[in-house]
Amino acid sequence: MFRNRETGAITVGQWPNAPLWLFLGFSGAAYLWGADGATGRALRLAAAACLAVWALDEVLRGVNPWRRLLGGTVLAGLAASFAGLV
Repeated sequence: MFRNRETGAITVGQWPNAPLWLFLGFSGAAYLWGADGATGRALRLAAAACLAVWALDEVLRGVNPWRRLLGGTVLAGLAASFAGLV
């Protein structure tokens, strides 16, 4: 479940890649900006889009089943959030 298919090592977490850094940046900016207004909504939407890109990348190219499962779980959570279920 945790074995890296490229190196054979155990991989649970990795250093964030560009979409995850962007998600963190947009989330931080949205937090600092506040929840009200068009700018806050745009920042939250940009953060969600970056997180979706990261999750889809993990599903498609994750180094092990754990990373692919993590990406799928995040995608499901985002879909539930946008559907108003969460």
